[in-house]
Amino acid sequence: MFFADNLKEVDHCFFSRLGGVSNKKYYSLNCGLGSMDMKKDIIKNREIVAKYFELNSTQLLTLHQTHSNKVKIIDVYNSDEIYCYDGVVTKQKNVILGILTADCAPILFYDKKKMIAGACHAGWKGAFSGIIDNTLSAMKKLGSNYSDIKCCIGPCIGEESYEVRNDFYNSITSNDAKNRSFFNKISSNKFNFKLSEFITHKLNVRGIGDISSIKLDTCARDELFFSYRRSVHKKEDDYGRMISTIVIKDL
Repeated sequence: MFFADNLKEVDHCFFSRLGGVSNKKYYSLNCGLGSMDMKKDIIKNREIVAKYFELNSTQLLTLHQTHSNKVKIIDVYNSDEIYCYDGVVTKQKNVILGILTADCAPILFYDKKKMIAGACHAGWKGAFSGIIDNTLSAMKKLGSNYSDIKCCIGPCIGEESYEVRNDFYNSITSNDAKNRSFFNKISSNKFNFKLSEFITHKLNVRGIGDISSIKLDTCARDELFFSYRRSVHKKEDDYGRMISTIVIKDL
């Protein structure tokens, strides 16, 4: 739990890959409807997630994520709709905001004064192009002040697992030399990228001071997490997705 106040009106969880019903490479709590896992197992896994919050799966909202910087404000939630966004915010109660990941970082947000929740999917593309800024701006549209927002960065690919090349390094650093600090050089054409630290920097720049981070490497921990990069190394044709969730409870 990252809300040190033990707030009763909000609940959240960064789920691992454990505790579900899927099999083989999707073992076991795969919640990604975009995967090639058996749909009945994915539906059951999503029911398990919703039950954790004492709600039902029709109250679990996930997005069709595309590594964009697009954010949806949920005023009235329709469980039949599919939202093509990578961030979501709401003041609605009993709507579980869910972010699906397999190396990218899930970020959860909460403003306890205005009771506004948010969540976003932040890989390097989204973080670089503005998904964090846009999620915070959407919360501000609903009435938040940045100084009141708490947030937590969930498990994501760690520095030692995130090897990139010069083209990646140049794309991140060409317009901002300060971004060089988020890389460790391995060789003339290889670097390790610090995704979680890069995200923390983006949050700090926007005035967010209350930041927690779960420093677990999704790629390195096969027993706990799904990982896109690990699946590529293993030459697998697909991979599961973890879910990270936050909900404002109707007490």
